[in-house]
Amino acid sequence: MRIILGVSGGIAAYKAVLLLRLLKEAGHSVRVIPTKAALKFVGKATWEALSVEKVTTSVFKDVPDVAHVALGAEADLVIVAPATADLLARAACGRADDLLTATLLVATCPVVMAPAMHTQMWQHPATVANVATLRLRGIHIIEPASGRLTGSDSGPGRLPDPEEIAEIALGFERHSAQGQGPQSQNLANRISASNQAMPLDLTTSITTAPYGQNDQVGGAPHCKLVVTAGGTREPIDPVRWIGNRSSGKQGIALAQAGAELGMEVVLIAANIDNGELAKLRGNPLIGIVPVETCLEMLQAVRDVQDDADAIVMAAAVADYRPVVTENAKLKKQAGQPKRTIELIENPDILAGLCEQRKPDQVIVGFAAETGDNDHTVLEYGQAKALKKQADLLAVNDVSEGKGFGVAHNKVWLLDKNGELVGEAEGSKTDVARAIVGAIADRLPK
Repeated sequence: MRIILGVSGGIAAYKAVLLLRLLKEAGHSVRVIPTKAALKFVGKATWEALSVEKVTTSVFKDVPDVAHVALGAEADLVIVAPATADLLARAACGRADDLLTATLLVATCPVVMAPAMHTQMWQHPATVANVATLRLRGIHIIEPASGRLTGSDSGPGRLPDPEEIAEIALGFERHSAQGQGPQSQNLANRISASNQAMPLDLTTSITTAPYGQNDQVGGAPHCKLVVTAGGTREPIDPVRWIGNRSSGKQGIALAQAGAELGMEVVLIAANIDNGELAKLRGNPLIGIVPVETCLEMLQAVRDVQDDADAIVMAAAVADYRPVVTENAKLKKQAGQPKRTIELIENPDILAGLCEQRKPDQVIVGFAAETGDNDHTVLEYGQAKALKKQADLLAVNDVSEGKGFGVAHNKVWLLDKNGELVGEAEGSKTDVARAIVGAIADRLPK
């Protein structure tokens, strides 16, 4: 595969050397295009020695070869790491004042950018708007990591590890080559049509406040995705509840996959660990609505369902809740080794959504199942698909420690007739991208 590795001028440029080595060792042909500022951090000789290709920053080199057009046109994948605030700004404005930005304007292959900068620069309204613009154009932005920055400062803005960048970027290229997932042509057509009909005003439609100060998001014109995640808790008293083992990892991966496509995402998060939610904070396309119980989740979904183009019910919602929630902690009582708690059935949020869906709205449900002597996991899933009538039902086996709280997942995708229309297996990120790709294929062109 022919890869362009763009490197802009930040201290994290040294990590791009390791990324280059990983790509070369994987058997890919890599042409490095640094900016002039990048060469102040890592010299031309290093890039040429490791890539075994010549390196230049200017459009006035190799003029007869028309390099500023040929490089982007011939590439199978473009990776920019690190992508500084300046590079993001120039790319968002369509500048072509050096070889790297000119190449970005020509490339028709997947383009992946890994930003790295100081936290305040990453969260500045200008950078937030630039990132949103690039995502709406189909550029894949990898969220920066949190940790130690230059000097004594810490926060979001670190370049992710080279191994992570390589895995994500190569994954996008594979999806594109297979005509599925994040490179869905249907979604590209939808974005194009909506942008022509209603130009995006980034000054008003994209939030400019870091999460924690403002968890609301504005309305990107092309697609709004609602994802529920985590597990609801139905309180018995102030310290006890009825709950489940859901960690919310799959829902978080779905939110990230949607944002990678430029979708505006609302994540309705039920009791998800703050460490998991931290992966989403700072992403201008993802808003977080915290809930605890089924009834709270039902209300949160109702608040956004009319504006949603797609809804994914990935949360594990309790089927029952206590009829009475005690105001004080229940105490043990002498001579009463047993206690009875009366339960009442919770509303079926997914079934209600399917009954009240608006035209062209795509609804995806999840069914965490275990098999028994009577039926397999897939058979139980098929029965649920017929009952719920979601456009897609992702059925996963949660027996013997599978599914909940682990990194790996496998789902069968069933349509409303219970027919198997797809499968996805791998990391929860892989599964999420497959599901979001399937959603994109069902959105109106």
